Amino acid sequence: MKSIAMPLISLQLGRRHVLLAAAGLALTSGPAAAEIGVDEATKFIDAITKQLMETVNGPAEAAAKSQKLEAIIEAHVDIEAVARFCLGRFWRGATPQQQKSYLDLFHRVLVNNITGRVGEYQGVTIVTNRAAARESDVAVTTTVTRPNNAPNRVDWLVSAESGKPKVIDVIAEGTSLRLTQRNDYLSYLSHNNNDLQALIDALRQQAGK
Repeated sequence: MKSIAMPLISLQLGRRHVLLAAAGLALTSGPAAAEIGVDEATKFIDAITKQLMETVNGPAEAAAKSQKLEAIIEAHVDIEAVARFCLGRFWRGATPQQQKSYLDLFHRVLVNNITGRVGEYQGVTIVTNRAAARESDVAVTTTVTRPNNAPNRVDWLVSAESGKPKVIDVIAEGTSLRLTQRNDYLSYLSHNNNDLQALIDALRQQAGK
């Protein structure tokens, strides 16, 4: 998974990085939830990947690229939906304060990990291939290539449940990255007496708070 060119999530709990490749700047606000289709999702991802390539391959300094990537993440990835998915059943059992703390920290760790790795993305190319409707979203297949690495198939899952298209998962070479992250969280919790606060504290340490 480290060969993925554009990770948007690299949440680590002391043992490994799990990458969630992500989305960027769409050219329009997108259709309403009931109107999302294959063509709309394809255009959305095509516009995003072009903006991502322009950002990371451009001449700007690393700090400016990091700011742009942060804006891309916040605008076009459904961060809250991904965060809740990764927590699984523990989300429902969390107190309102724990939910707020978890979401804030998830967001901060995500941004920190992406902006801290911006130098690794130089030279990336992303080609949009095809798309297929699924039960509640659309999977858009791309080919991601970076220097000195073999091309990778990366499927971007697009949902419009929030009212406009958002990226909710990436499947890299057959591996769902949000599902992998959720399994990591559940494993961490099972080794810590299912104590959600322990996970929150670990994320706080990662976020430097």
